[in-house]
Amino acid sequence: MIDKKEMLILANLRNNARETLTKMSRKTSIPVSTIFEKLKTYESGLIKKYTSLIDFTKLGYNTRATILVKTTKEYRDKLRQHLLLDKSLNSVYKINNGYDFMLEGIFREIKDVEQFLEKLENEFGITDKYVYYIVDEIKKEDFLSSPEYVKLI
Repeated sequence: MIDKKEMLILANLRNNARETLTKMSRKTSIPVSTIFEKLKTYESGLIKKYTSLIDFTKLGYNTRATILVKTTKEYRDKLRQHLLLDKSLNSVYKINNGYDFMLEGIFREIKDVEQFLEKLENEFGITDKYVYYIVDEIKKEDFLSSPEYVKLI
């Protein structure tokens, strides 16, 4: 289990991973050297990767969908490999409760989603699917991103 000081470092990273260690030190009252050492430790396992959250609509990708798919046992591994390589998918999850995978896809238009699904159905024995189109993003990547929350723990 990690202590409050470490949670505070993580919350500041989740809020803004580009913030300088000096600024983070001032905000948290944790020495820069401690933050630096903790980051090195976190980067060897706890932190998966540093990334940017992008507004894909500004790049012309106006359709986002969460897709649940179910396939037969014999196609499951082949489908998994295909999904891992598909560039239109932002996230792929193995799930339960009647479906095999949950996909978050980023597409230019709805017709691109339909073409994507048609390919899956034709090549990977999809037995069931359900599509949720994302209308508006209300909250994303917010868990443990507030130093104020950590203070309440």
